[in-house]
Formats: sequence, structure tokens, C-alpha cells
Amino acid sequence: MREISAELLASRADSMKADMVGFCQRLIQTKSISGEERGVADLYLAEMEALGYDETFRDDAGNVVGLVYGSEPGPTIMYNSHMDHVSEGDTRNWEGYDPYGALIDECPVDDQEKTVRETVRCLHGRAASDVKGGGAVQVYAGGLLARLKKEGYVFKGNFMFTGVVLEEAAEAIGMRCLCETTLPARGLDYDAVVSSEATSLKLYLGHRGRTEFLITTHGRTSHGSAPWLGVNAIYKAMPVIARVKDELYPALPTDPDLGQASVSLNIIECLPGALSIVPDQCMLSIDRRTIPGETQAEVTAQFQRILDELAREDPEFKADIIVKSAKEHTYTGLTLDALKDGGPWKIPKEHPFVKAAALGLEAVGQEVKYDYWVFGTDLWVNAGLCHKPSIGYSPMQEQFAHTPYDKVRIDYMEKALLGNASIFLRCGEAGDGLRQPI
Repeated sequence: MREISAELLASRADSMKADMVGFCQRLIQTKSISGEERGVADLYLAEMEALGYDETFRDDAGNVVGLVYGSEPGPTIMYNSHMDHVSEGDTRNWEGYDPYGALIDECPVDDQEKTVRETVRCLHGRAASDVKGGGAVQVYAGGLLARLKKEGYVFKGNFMFTGVVLEEAAEAIGMRCLCETTLPARGLDYDAVVSSEATSLKLYLGHRGRTEFLITTHGRTSHGSAPWLGVNAIYKAMPVIARVKDELYPALPTDPDLGQASVSLNIIECLPGALSIVPDQCMLSIDRRTIPGETQAEVTAQFQRILDELAREDPEFKADIIVKSAKEHTYTGLTLDALKDGGPWKIPKEHPFVKAAALGLEAVGQEVKYDYWVFGTDLWVNAGLCHKPSIGYSPMQEQFAHTPYDKVRIDYMEKALLGNASIFLRCGEAGDGLRQPI
């Protein structure tokens, strides 16, 4: 039996780094806005096949899956990346970089703690930090294991890479299709998840939930020249906005790890929306971030109390609130309904999966640090709904996501290749405790 030492793992990883970076460049050069991920999905499948994965497939929603089966029984660890990204926006803001050029150069960039600027080689372009840098690393971590198995080395458990669609739409449609339909239909399951969302080589252990509400205030139309004949729905929305901002937000609870729950008014619209007509509807789209212990019903009730109070104070005030929903379209032709609601989650540092991941990083000389995401990820499905042990580990840095400064440090990618493979190997040795639900 041939065992895998840290030195052997590092040696094999070194030989794959250049190809990994080249693969990431091809991913960035392939635009994949939400609902248009086919080109990147094809790249992922082709690369996994070239790297020697034992099985690869695409599901009905367009998600892609690759499996490397271990030599001995053990846990199946899902390494997950989403394939879509947000728009590049105004290209004039990109400081001379082509959002889809995937240029490599040396540039000043933040260190792990965002306290020092270091000049290192970086790969630039849309989704470099969200999440094509991390996705390339994960695929090559599986390729590294496939190579070791081919050479006769032994490891426990199965490596599963999943590339999912429509993460940026924020309803986790791709992940839900994968976990609720595709994997059960194929007789597949997984024991824990490593997300490639940006973590700066730290282990991330949770994030707040997100619910998007629509509050609509109702009025009565009149001609714009005679506003006293109507009831202006925008004016009726103004006290709602004030109370949400000045009363509700400051009173929201705080989690010691995830920070304070929050509320943000992000979109205001009105109908009929014509210059000479007093509007009879004003719609407020509200982003509410939740912490563990808060339920959707309780959060909805907080807004409803404000509406009820205003109705008692003003006989003309009428308003209602709903959780928003959307129809999303996959590149494979599916149309799926989704509620804009995802819960918060955390995993304790003492969980066997977290401990195994930490030991995996220590085994290859990486300092273990912990943190939590400010934004949300698809892991609310795995951790929140399915109660599967879940963490984040990635070379990418949160502060560059969705910005025209989108980049990933190549030195961090190289470290993450080794770190991801070592985490997997350590998980294989962790035993049944790894499966402990959260």
C-alpha cells in the first residue's frame, strides 16, 4: 500500500500549477452570466475528463459533476463552485483591464488580513474572485487525487466536484436541483461540502441568511396637475422607509460571529409611472439579512407591525408585504420558480469536519484562521436545509467580488490547490464523526 505524504502531495501539486492557471484563464475568457453558463460548463466537463476523473456528467438544470473514487471506503466530500457571474458593468471602470482578457501581471494587492499591500502575480477578469479562481483550483485538486490514484497511491473516500448554475440569482436554484433531484436520482450522496466562495485561504464557517421582501403601498391616481384629488402612494411609502431605517434597523439582533442582522432598501418603483399621473402603487424591495434564531415569519411580522401602526395613524394608509419570488431560466431550457429566501447557518470550530479541514491545512504548512462571510452563498441549502457539514476554503478575496478590480492572487491559487487536496485526504481519515449534522 502506497501512502501519500505531504512532501509527495506538494511535489505533484507543483507540477500541475501552470496548467491550473491556464485553465482558470480559459474560464475567465468564457463569459457566463447567470442563465448563460453552457460554455463554462463545457470547459469544466472537458477538463475533468482530461484530468482523469472517474465519472463526469451534466444534469437537466445544467449543473456539472465530476467524481474521483477513492481506493478505500470513506466520506464523499463535495467541492462546490458556481459557474455564473454578474455583469462586468461599465468597462471604463476596469483600469485598463479587459474583463474577459484573463491577463496575468504583477500588481499591488491586499494580503490575507487586508492590512498590507503586496506586489504579486495576479490573474485579472470578471469572476476571477467569484468564483472561477476557486473553481479552477477545486477541479485541479480532484485531478491531483486522480493522478495519485493512477500512480497507485491509496486514499479513502470520494472527491465530488460540482459546478452549479444560477447562484448569482440568489435563490440557489442550481444547488437545490442538484441536491434535491439529481444526486438522489443517480443514487449519489455527499457527507460534507467545501465551497470555493472567497475566503483568502481561511476556513469560513457560516453566513447570515437573506430574504427579499416587497412592500407595496397603495394610493389613488389623479392628474398630476391636481394631486389633491388623488392619494400619492410614494408619499405613503415615506413613513414606512423612515421607520424601517430609524426604528427597525437599529433594534435588530446581533450574532457574536456573523454580526448584526441588517435591512437595506434597494429598489423603489411606482405605477403607473407616468409624469402626469399621481401613482397609486409604490413598491419597496427590501433586502433583510438574518442571523440564527430569526425565522421568516418573525421577520415578516416586524415589517407588518410597522404597516399596521401606520394604518392606525392614517385612515388613507394601505400597504401589504410579501416575500418576493422569481422565475429563473437555465441554459438547458428549464424555467423554475424560486422564493427569494435563504436561511442563516454556522458550523462550530469543534465540529469534526472543521477539525479535519484544519489538520489538513496544518499538514501542508498553512496557518489555520477562521472567519465568516459578509455575503450569502449556496451553502444555505447544504448547511441550512440539509444540515450537512459545510465550510468555505478558497484563494479568492471577498473585497474584489462584483467589482471592476476583480482579480485572484496566483500564489494563493497555488496554496489552495495543495490545501484542498490535503483537506480531502484528512477528511478520509476522520471517520464517521465527520458526518455529524449541523
